[in-house]
Formats: sequence, C-alpha cells, structure tokens
Amino acid sequence: MIIRQAFFEGTIREGQEEAFKAYVRNRLMPMWLAFPGIREVRVLYHIERDEGAPSYPMVLSTMYDSREALAVALDSPIRYESREVTKGLLEMFDGHIHHHVFDLALG
Repeated sequence: MIIRQAFFEGTIREGQEEAFKAYVRNRLMPMWLAFPGIREVRVLYHIERDEGAPSYPMVLSTMYDSREALAVALDSPIRYESREVTKGLLEMFDGHIHHHVFDLALG
C-alpha cells in the first residue's frame, strides 16, 4: 500500500479553527473520497506536540494500492478541481503544505 500525506505546516488563523474544519469536512472531503483508486482518506487534527517541534495543525493521509494508482489519482480531473477548492481553505491558514509518499509495511 502507498500512503501520501499532506502536512499543513503553520497555523490556522485565530478564530478560524471551526470554519477550517467545516470547510475540510463539507467541501474537500467529498472530493478527496472521489479520487480514482483511493482506498482511505484520513484527516488528522493536531492535539499536542513535543516542545520545539514544528506545528502541523492538520495532516491529510490518503491510501492507494500502488504508486501507479497514486499517479492516476494525481492526474485526475477531480484532483485538479480539489486543488482549486483548496485555495479557499488556504485563506484560513498561514504556512505551507508539503507532501510525502510512504510505502506501508504490512505485517
């Protein structure tokens, strides 16, 4: 299994936390779930971190069967549409997003 994660490094603008989460839930999650080949979508919200660790208020984690399946998803029309919708989310966020791809070791 292949896991792709988007780390939102920075901060959600003060007073925008609930609007940020509602935007993810109502606008973006349905789009992410429609990516071709997607097996799982998880949205993780920060609770606490080690002193001095970077701030990741949200991490988006998606799962695919293979790197090929991920490539199809990343080249799909819904992915490009979701990138446009994400611009609205970024109006409530100060920071940047970086992506990492992992091979999930099973057993």
